[in-house]
Amino acid sequence: MGVWDLLLVGLVILLGLCGVLLPAMPGSLLVWAAVLWWALKDPQPVAWWVLVAATVLLLVSQAVRWALPPRRLRMNRTTRRMLACAGAGSVLGFVLIPVLGAIPGFLGGVYLFERFRLGRHTDAMAALRTIMRAGGSGILTELFTCQLIAAAWLGAVLWG
Repeated sequence: MGVWDLLLVGLVILLGLCGVLLPAMPGSLLVWAAVLWWALKDPQPVAWWVLVAATVLLLVSQAVRWALPPRRLRMNRTTRRMLACAGAGSVLGFVLIPVLGAIPGFLGGVYLFERFRLGRHTDAMAALRTIMRAGGSGILTELFTCQLIAAAWLGAVLWG
């Protein structure tokens, strides 16, 4: 597989990661489709193992999301800027504290946004709890899964 094809797959994965945070885009489906296209274009055992792992991770993620309470984030409470801060915190946490740092990074991004918006620690913590109960945990689950898949793909491309 050529460099341009790998770059295109990486861009689709990045678009999928951004799509997890946007309500109208199927982010996890885009990430999985990019890995599928890569595995079909570069039929090596490592590519197929990454595809199988991505499929299993996404199925487990969907099962976890279905087990969570069926609540939706209301757009009047959560803005795209808040979701962008949460996503940036998750990516930063994923890089700084490998893999598991994505969870406190997501929570930290939401907390910092609410802290700047509301001004007080207690109000920001209450808003964080409300957002996570209203559907933020589902977004965190899907985003974390897509980050794991993206990291597996990147590792397979660089070292496989």
